[in-house]
Amino acid sequence: MTTLDSPAQTTPPVVPKSRSRRSRRAEQSFSGRRSASGQRALLYAIAIAAVGAYVFPLLFLLNTALKTSEEFVADPIGPTQSFAIGNFVEAWEAGNFGAYFFNSLLYTLVAGVISTVAALLLAFPVARGYIAGSKAFWPAFFVVSLFLPNALTAQFQLMLELGLYGSQLGYILLQGASLGVGPLLIMGYLRSIPRDLDEAAAIDGCGYFRYLLTFIVPLARPVIITVFVLQCIGTWNDIILATIYLADPAKYPVTVGLFAFKGQYSNDWALLAAAVLLVAIPLILLYAFVQKYIIAGVTDGALKT
Repeated sequence: MTTLDSPAQTTPPVVPKSRSRRSRRAEQSFSGRRSASGQRALLYAIAIAAVGAYVFPLLFLLNTALKTSEEFVADPIGPTQSFAIGNFVEAWEAGNFGAYFFNSLLYTLVAGVISTVAALLLAFPVARGYIAGSKAFWPAFFVVSLFLPNALTAQFQLMLELGLYGSQLGYILLQGASLGVGPLLIMGYLRSIPRDLDEAAAIDGCGYFRYLLTFIVPLARPVIITVFVLQCIGTWNDIILATIYLADPAKYPVTVGLFAFKGQYSNDWALLAAAVLLVAIPLILLYAFVQKYIIAGVTDGALKT
């Protein structure tokens, strides 16, 4: 009687515990890197989409401005073939931008300074808690004022009573009184500056306005520049108040010159696009030079508040 040998039973190899732990750590590290790379790719995609949303309209406007009127009618959205640089010269002359440009520059700079100073004088005592209602009332008041409609009827009557209708001074004061988000931005930034500095300056005999000028303004320079630039953008782009309160064409800002390209039955879209670019270029250059201050002014106060 013969017996068959049973097949040899194989046992799995014993893996050292230290090696298994290392493999798990490697897998976790790999999965973590893969997750981080996926999040980074998503952030890049969002950033590219956001940049495209802002850059594409400018490129489309530039493409339209470089077309002739006939080319725009034939193909409004296609790339330009003529590259009509002369549209910008013709738009500058047709819109009388040479005369209006200096008016806009005057209104923008003076109103920007007035608005920034007023926002600082309002925001400092509120941020420091020197007046009643600093915790809730005044911040809520500044927020609510952003959504209130413009009281054009009351403003118009006030301008007539003060004898400022049709004057450059009246228009500048109206623009300077539009504070917008200025007080809120300055309040958030000033709360990051230690209050002990106020007490030390008071002990040394430093006056209130001197303290603001020599200490607070240099320390809060990013947010002050931010508020000034935002006010300049609002004043430069204004067309409604200028149309209402400036009756003399010699006092018009540059935005009113865009009306020259509006026809009764049709518009010259190529010239209008060139004119819009001429109006927007100063603001684009301004933002390009001071963007680091704007980013610091908006983010620093929010992160330190």
